[in-house]
Order: sequence, then structure tokens, then C-alpha cells
Amino acid sequence: MSRLVLLLAALTTAAPSLGWAADKAGCADHALFPTRMPDYSLADCKVEEYGTVSFQTAKNARIQTPVEGKVTSITYAYTGAPGKEPSALAVVRNYEAAIAKIGGTVVYVDPARWVTAKIVKDGREAWAQAEKGNGKIWLRIVEKKPMAQYIVADAAAFGKDIQATGHFAVYGIYFDTGKSEVKPDSRPALEEIAKLLAQDPGLELLVVGHTDMTGSMDANRKLSQARGESVVQALVSQHGVSAARLKGYGVGPLAPVASNDTEEGRAKNRRVELVKE
Repeated sequence: MSRLVLLLAALTTAAPSLGWAADKAGCADHALFPTRMPDYSLADCKVEEYGTVSFQTAKNARIQTPVEGKVTSITYAYTGAPGKEPSALAVVRNYEAAIAKIGGTVVYVDPARWVTAKIVKDGREAWAQAEKGNGKIWLRIVEKKPMAQYIVADAAAFGKDIQATGHFAVYGIYFDTGKSEVKPDSRPALEEIAKLLAQDPGLELLVVGHTDMTGSMDANRKLSQARGESVVQALVSQHGVSAARLKGYGVGPLAPVASNDTEEGRAKNRRVELVKE
């Protein structure tokens, strides 16, 4: 038997005792953190296309920031020599350095356990938390994005709200952050508004843009006004609604329906409401 064959046989036999382990099938490092701590294998992973994670952002465990979007959860398991596992501090400092390298901001760090960061890259926002445990590293990443709106209230529901309260909120109209142009995926909601107007020829509406409290009051007021007018234009130019039946307005953050202290609340406050004249 050749020396090469003997060497390969010896390495194959020794692998289990050295703690070598293959990554779990179907799992991979996240693109934001393409490398990992030495002597760790990928033990488990899970991806949710839309979910929420509450990230601890202060020493008080009750102070958390919920972030919604695509959630990736990764578990690394130590497979190195006994007694050589890196300390929690070493893991935390390594992730801090990695976060700084990609332009992220450390939001909260507990050197004995974890680090939480916010990362804005290529115009997209992500949150990440790396946590060290006994023999494990847990990495959770949320890539923020709006929920895909598959269910949009229909003309009948809008009509009932108009009769009951004189207004209705539409959450299926989308804009890019800081922009007023109506996005193409707003079409289903616009179609239902146009249907309502067709069913009630005498109905005239104020189209009112609302924002959250992020940014200055003046900028939000102007943005909400532009969004209200943009929805009017979309209904007129794309859905055949008479311009005389619609007027665009904006009130910025002055009429919230939820707290602006959480992302969930801010998302509810960013809306378009239609008010019966």
C-alpha cells in the first residue's frame, strides 16, 4: 500500500476524533457574514420569507426593537478540539469587527453574550444579532421589507366604512421610502377604489396621505401631500376616474393610528385614507 493511501486512510480515521463535521445539507453562511469562526460547522438553519424578530437594544431586556422582513436563523456548532472553544468575548468582538467592515452600526453589545447591529447596504436595511452559547453560536438576520400584500379590502368593505365612519384607510398602496410615486404593486387596491367610485357616481373623496414621525415635520407634510396627489393622478390616468371627484391632501404624522415608537406602529401610520366630502 502506498504512503499516500496510508496517509488518506489515517486522516479519514482521525477525522471524527478531531471533531470535523460537515455542514447540514441545505444550509449556507449568510451573504452579510460569508465567513465564520474557525472550527464551527453549520448545524441548523431556517429561513422565513416574512417574519418578525425583537432585537434587544439596551441593557434592560424589556427595551426591544421588533423588525419585520425576511428572517434567517443560523446555528453554528463547535467541532474543534476540547478545551479550545473561543470565549464569548472573542466571538462578540469578531462579529463587531465584521459589522464595522461592512459599514454596519452596533446598536447594543453584551461582551459576555451577544452583539446586535443595524446594517444599511445598497439602500437596504438589515438587523443582525450574533449570540454565543455553550458550544454554539446563534446568528439571526432580518432583511427589512414590506409584507407582500395578498389580501386587499374590496370595494364593498370600503363602501361600508364610508357609510359607517365617512372614511377608510387603504394599506395596499405602496411607495418607496421618501418617495411619492405610486408603485405598480398598488394596482389591486387602486382598482377597488375605482370600482367603489363607479358603483356610487355621486361619491367624491379627499385622498389624504399620512406618514410616520420619522424625519422633520415639514418634510413629512410635503411628502404626504405629494403622495395624496400622486394617488389622485394614478386613479385618474390609469383607472378612468374623473379628476373632479378627487382632491389630494397630506397631513404628515398628525393623525397616527398607532405608536410611532415601534416599527409595527410606524408601518400602520404610513397609509392613505379616503374621506367622503
